[in-house]
Amino acid sequence: MSIKSSLKIIISSLLVLALLTACGNSSEKASTEPSVSTQPESPKVKLNFIHFRGEDVKAFDKLIKKFENDNPNITVEMQAFPSDQYNTVLQPKLLDGSSADVFAVFPGSQYEAVAKAGLFADLTGAPLLSNYVPSLIEAGQKDGKQLAVPYLLVYNIPIYNVKLFEKYNLTPAKDWEGFLALCEKFKQEGIIPIAFAGAGMGPAQFMNSMVMNNAPDPQIFDKLDAGETKLTDEWWVKTLTQFKELNDKGYFQKDAVGTKDEGASALFIQEKAAILATGSFQLVQNKQQNPQLEQKLLAPITVPAESAVFEGIHTTSFLLGVNAKSKHPDEAKKFLEFLSGKEEAGQYANETGQSSTVSNVLYDNELLKSITDEWTQKKTRFNPRYTIKNGDVQSAVLGSIQAVLGGKSPEKAASEAQAIVEQQTGNK
Repeated sequence: MSIKSSLKIIISSLLVLALLTACGNSSEKASTEPSVSTQPESPKVKLNFIHFRGEDVKAFDKLIKKFENDNPNITVEMQAFPSDQYNTVLQPKLLDGSSADVFAVFPGSQYEAVAKAGLFADLTGAPLLSNYVPSLIEAGQKDGKQLAVPYLLVYNIPIYNVKLFEKYNLTPAKDWEGFLALCEKFKQEGIIPIAFAGAGMGPAQFMNSMVMNNAPDPQIFDKLDAGETKLTDEWWVKTLTQFKELNDKGYFQKDAVGTKDEGASALFIQEKAAILATGSFQLVQNKQQNPQLEQKLLAPITVPAESAVFEGIHTTSFLLGVNAKSKHPDEAKKFLEFLSGKEEAGQYANETGQSSTVSNVLYDNELLKSITDEWTQKKTRFNPRYTIKNGDVQSAVLGSIQAVLGGKSPEKAASEAQAIVEQQTGNK
């Protein structure tokens, strides 16, 4: 072999070796670079949350922001409607399937209507239920299923001005005569005894404590539906008679039947009225507008003290549910589970001044703490109005109160309301 041929072989070998080395280095470099994932990112999901508590929007905004930080692929859009409009917008939004993934309902006729329409996703057995006090979520149960969770514990009894009571050496009365006497005292002192929103929530709220001992049977309105009792019976005629007595004696403000919620609340907040016939849900709102206001709760006892069975009214309200037609049921349940956490429920309670149905919530709101400590020890009855399952029957009951305040006799108002009940239920 010539020297020239040998050089060609050596050069060729070196070129092959260099090429192999370069390929090896390229493979090694490729193996050390991070691989690019071909998996798609989690799709963005938008939930719609609707409710009727406009006063709680700021508190929910904070909780929603926290939820979105923890779940970056989920956004929550919230809408709060006025309570008197909510019944109109609720079912259309639920039926749409994309306008209300998580929603709130009132207990009673509204809850029954949504349940009857099959629009609640079944929450039975969901882990979030273990966060609640079992006895406080019964209002969300139907036919052995948990369809919603009541988020609030409310006392639907009047609020009174502590300083005004102390100034005139008065205490909440233990019977009807005592209640009339303290109203008369305030009237004589130039103070409105009771601020009553006859054109607002007044009839719906005040009827509960007015009827609670006149008809102490918790099933009284179920029996009304079944035709086993009537509004023309003594228990309701007496209740209407006592409403008329308060009105005729001037213990409500002038034109009480035409007064809206804001007007009645203003009278109490400005300390022109000693009692506001609403409920504990307004305590914090009142305090915000008048920081000097000292408030507690009372319920009128409409019978002799020895005949009284109940001391007040409680409601497990603001029932939260998941839309059965939601396109994002898992994410919706995740949001509801988040709201059901002890820390989150406590944050909501303290910021809104509403007692919680979640177990072991810690209250740092002094007003909320004092009301809760006092009234959890008393014998209270579940809100009678919310046991009326038919919306038209409920309207008839409330309408009879407005009728007597407008001048109609209790007997006539009761008779006209009973006619509507019989029309709706088919029972005479």
